[in-house]
Formats: sequence, structure tokens, C-alpha cells
Amino acid sequence: MKTKYPNIEVELVGQDGNAFNLIGIVQKALKNGGCTKAEIDQFIKEATSGDYDNVIQTCMRWVEVS
Repeated sequence: MKTKYPNIEVELVGQDGNAFNLIGIVQKALKNGGCTKAEIDQFIKEATSGDYDNVIQTCMRWVEVS
């Protein structure tokens, strides 16, 4: 799986596993990484389009997750 923004890294291990918290962490990292509002909105749309597993997979497709 190729990461869309491999230069943006987030640590999700040890974080509150609530789906909305994880989305928020990645959203903040994308913003700090210079992504546009449209890109961040697309990430949120993709992440919230399915179940919890989809949230995790979407995070991993967009940024480097540890």
C-alpha cells in the first residue's frame, strides 16, 4: 500500500482509539504538513465513509502511521 503523504508521520499507537480522535490526529498532521483544506476534507470524507477498520486503513493510506 502506497502512502499518499509519506513525509507526514503520526503516532497512533498508545492514543485514545476513538475513531474521531484518530481522524483528528491525522487531520492536524495533514494541516501541519501543508495540505490544503480540500485535501483534508477529502481525507475526512474517506475516513468517515465506512466502519472503524476503514478509519484505520484510510489513515494508513494517507500518512505514515506508527
